[in-house]
Amino acid sequence: MVESLNTKVDLAVDATSFVGLAQYGQILIGDNAFEFYNAKNAQDYIQIPWKEVDYVVANVFFKGKWISRYAIETKKDGTFNFASKDTKKVLRAMRAYVAYDRMVQANSFFKVIKRGILSFGKKKKSSK
Repeated sequence: MVESLNTKVDLAVDATSFVGLAQYGQILIGDNAFEFYNAKNAQDYIQIPWKEVDYVVANVFFKGKWISRYAIETKKDGTFNFASKDTKKVLRAMRAYVAYDRMVQANSFFKVIKRGILSFGKKKKSSK
């Protein structure tokens, strides 16, 4: 049986993890960690202690009216993508444990395209 890292749970909500294939389960936000437990397989879980969280990146659309999914970038293990039923509630619960300057908005589709076009015209400096 898996032991939770949290001693107190602030929020529990149904969610989807996009690590590999989509997995459905539940997110637990507590005093020590962000945890995802798979609904079908109890041995399939993700536990991210708050001290390992580097950034939380949210995909924001329509000026904050809709947040489709969010990613947690860790200091060592990479990026974990999630979507949940009430994304704003999850991000607000995470705000108590992640610094404000570490919660950022992802680049929009048009900003990514614009950066690609602008960088296409730049010359690479040759090293001799």
